[in-house]
Amino acid sequence: MKQIPVDVEITSENKCSYCKGSYCCTYITQQIDTPRSMEDFDTLLWQVSHKDTEAYKDDDGWFLLLPTRCMHLEADGRCSIYEERPQVCREHTNDGCEFDGLAGADDFDLYFKDYDTLNAYCKKRYKKWDNRFKKWAKENE
Repeated sequence: MKQIPVDVEITSENKCSYCKGSYCCTYITQQIDTPRSMEDFDTLLWQVSHKDTEAYKDDDGWFLLLPTRCMHLEADGRCSIYEERPQVCREHTNDGCEFDGLAGADDFDLYFKDYDTLNAYCKKRYKKWDNRFKKWAKENE
């Protein structure tokens, strides 16, 4: 990608051509149903137990976050299938994109990087979190 000249104003029209990291192509998010019960959070705990799987909640809802680089991203940051890219890529907007700064825990209402952070949250949310298996076993007798 190009070096940003001092006299250039970065706009949504030229922003991508100056992006050095192509960060928008290095992860995927998948919206999930809002977890409401211990069972829902237990399932989410299973999901974030998988390597490189995170979860967060923001103004738009709950999401899984998977930091994984697109296989079509070239070394110079361009898309090798640009003319044939999927519709979701075509609809992506760079308003508030990672060029302006990478997202971090402060950008989310709730952020769970791994099993331990979600498990700690569940223990605070549910007083009987550690007894859930006994409860479920009794319910299934």
